[in-house]
Amino acid sequence: MTTARDAMTLDLGLQMRDLGEAARAAASVLTRASTDAKNTALTAAAESLRRREHEILSANARDVAAAKSSGLSAAMLDRLALDPDRLEATARGLEEIAALEDPVGAVIAEWPRPNGLFIQRVRVPLGVIGIIYESRPNVTADAGGLCLKSGNAVILRGGSEAVGSNEAIHGSLLEGLAAAGLPDAAIQRVPTQDREAVGILLRDMAEFVDVIVPRGGRRLIERVQQDARVPVMGHLEGICHTYVHAAADLAMARRIVVNAKMRRTGICGATETLLVDSAVAESHLPFIVQDLIDAGCEVRGDAATQASDKRVRPATDADWGHEFLDAVIAVRVVADLDDALEHIRRFGSGHTEAIVTDDDAAANRFLAELDSAILMHNASTQFADGGEFGLGAEIGIATGRIHARGPVGAEQLTSYKYVVRGTGQARP
Repeated sequence: MTTARDAMTLDLGLQMRDLGEAARAAASVLTRASTDAKNTALTAAAESLRRREHEILSANARDVAAAKSSGLSAAMLDRLALDPDRLEATARGLEEIAALEDPVGAVIAEWPRPNGLFIQRVRVPLGVIGIIYESRPNVTADAGGLCLKSGNAVILRGGSEAVGSNEAIHGSLLEGLAAAGLPDAAIQRVPTQDREAVGILLRDMAEFVDVIVPRGGRRLIERVQQDARVPVMGHLEGICHTYVHAAADLAMARRIVVNAKMRRTGICGATETLLVDSAVAESHLPFIVQDLIDAGCEVRGDAATQASDKRVRPATDADWGHEFLDAVIAVRVVADLDDALEHIRRFGSGHTEAIVTDDDAAANRFLAELDSAILMHNASTQFADGGEFGLGAEIGIATGRIHARGPVGAEQLTSYKYVVRGTGQARP
């Protein structure tokens, strides 16, 4: 006997299959689309975002109000919220993507062979990309724009807390596609917030979807990695560290640490753990802790950090390796560079780490011996961002070791093929 739920699941499966078939057809068109057509779509979408600002911000305000009522955390509310400046930054991001060199068709390498063959390695789109993400509605524009530039069709599945915002932004992307004469199915949204739609996308659409990109918290990432039957471009949480080395300039350290933690606490590039070398614990730590507290940050520290300021709360074992996404930081005094490296290897997520030091030898060891996706010397971890890297935007920070690492922009959403040119050669 077929239940009502079975019927709903079957209907949802058919809807998702329709999305997949349309995306595969659109991917075939995008593979052949000109750079001018893709750039026209991107710039037209940017203008649509500006023209429809009131509509988009009104939809976002409704999402934020509903999220507040449901008890969404302050950090997640910050990720969700749009304002005129953030929307303008999103529009500029699309224009910056348009200004990038088209990765499709670019020759990565080429070489002749002794037998006269000439071989080229050429960039090609991945095909159809499924992107599952939470909270941040700007991801709708960033992901749609980057997939378009790289010649990929995309199926977007945003979080329920941002459904109105995502729908409004998606409308601008569709206007851009129409202006360029490109198919609507190049950038599609999953039409429901039913969680089973995610399951179908992960399990049952391998014939249509070439890769899944999750962007969100640990539970989302773990579910995707467990259930997906297509390759996953992993984006783990941002447990980022800043290490103030024995040779750190105090003024620089103070400026970098406060920015790394407090500029925006809810982004994955925010520093969550501060390590301070014991050699400068007395000279540097009290000032840095004071700055953090003055900026509104709760400081949780080990015994040495607590001794530097009575307002420091005791850190627990759970604070090391924890992504707060809030105005909270864990602080530990380490014996030396080796101790700092060991702490990061044990508790880090492979996202972003920074060292503050005037000692180039120490910096070089830090950069060489850690294997996080992004390593920084004398710079805030908040620069861990595709836009800041000159990529126009990003889908996320990939922390895996296969295919792409660090900010995933248009180039990272391509693969390659080999083109071999001959003059009649036959293999002996």
